[in-house]
Amino acid sequence: MDLHDLTRELHVKNDSKIIMLVADGLGGLPMQPGGLTELETAKTPNLDALAARGVQGASIPVKPGIAPGSGPGHLGLFGYDPLQYQIGRGALEATGIGFELKEGDVAIRCNFCTLDSDGNISDRRAGRISSEESAPLAISLRQIKIPGVEVFVEPVKEHRFVVVFRGQGLGDSVADTDPQQTGVPPLDPVGTDSASKKTAEVAKEFLRQAKQILAGHPKANFHTMRGFAAKPALPSMSEVYGLRSAAIAVYPMYKGLARLVGMDIVGDAKTLAEQIDVMKSSWDQYDFFFIHFKYTDSTGEDGNFNEKVKRIEELDAAVQNIASLEPTVLIVTGDHSTPSYLQSHSWHPVPTLLVSDCCRPDPHKTFSETTCITGGLGQFEAKYLMALALSNAGRMGKFGA
Repeated sequence: MDLHDLTRELHVKNDSKIIMLVADGLGGLPMQPGGLTELETAKTPNLDALAARGVQGASIPVKPGIAPGSGPGHLGLFGYDPLQYQIGRGALEATGIGFELKEGDVAIRCNFCTLDSDGNISDRRAGRISSEESAPLAISLRQIKIPGVEVFVEPVKEHRFVVVFRGQGLGDSVADTDPQQTGVPPLDPVGTDSASKKTAEVAKEFLRQAKQILAGHPKANFHTMRGFAAKPALPSMSEVYGLRSAAIAVYPMYKGLARLVGMDIVGDAKTLAEQIDVMKSSWDQYDFFFIHFKYTDSTGEDGNFNEKVKRIEELDAAVQNIASLEPTVLIVTGDHSTPSYLQSHSWHPVPTLLVSDCCRPDPHKTFSETTCITGGLGQFEAKYLMALALSNAGRMGKFGA
């Protein structure tokens, strides 16, 4: 019996409300030995007030020592074993913008990038080009034609766009073309089986034509392809937890992941304040609310320690409004750590705080990586967080006689 078999058997319905506030890439590291992390540096009076009432610990997104992508990181938070349910980033991105994937489609998340005169990548995100500038560029790639394959190109946000290949016999086991570093050329797409080799050849032709179309742009003169993915199949949160679930996110990829696990995408908020307003207006319609805050991740990836501190303080300022709704269970966590020191996702356990009237509070009065190490939740795999949320919300019955 796996975890979902248990929750299907044990979940019960009531009027409780659960909020999961996910600060993407929340966990950090000191910039020098003996220093403070971003979370420890930030002034967080509201998170600290919650810490005094709640119980905290450190969640392991996948397994110890494994640095997750955003997809596996969030799947774990939603109670789906990321090793059992693997979803490519392309499918997340496509679903997030409302693109209806069909069986046999292969979706790819693409990033505009900047190539120097030698053909090496000088900026992996084309200076984080604005959506207003990038959308027309993505649309210009719709002129690409590849025999035997239908090609869809959709703008997403900032430097991101989605490409979907639709045709017979396509596979999704294709390596990314992003080398994850600058000063080197993009990689070639490489397929690992016959169907995926066909997809790789289609991708090569798309890249060839795209390079010609984008050649004159000063920043976005090429793009990389990541997360080749077919349409996944996951059980819904309604089925496994008995929850009416709402996702309130700004970035399309996180909307896509939420949609794939059966959440309703609610509102069209652009800021954290607007996300909270959407939650308030939807309060009576849902049992579970997922609120996503991106900027603790992007600032960490940029290696901007001070800006990540500011973003954590921005999050903290909003926590008071969230807590004022008096949810039965309030969880504050991240999908992974993104230390500014590393400028990337990392394997470090993620600070996690759970507050409810029936949690067992630990002695800590502040919330940080250091306190989470000795918090009452200990270190635990993120896939168990939903079971903890359900139990604290009175939504889990007893197992066995």
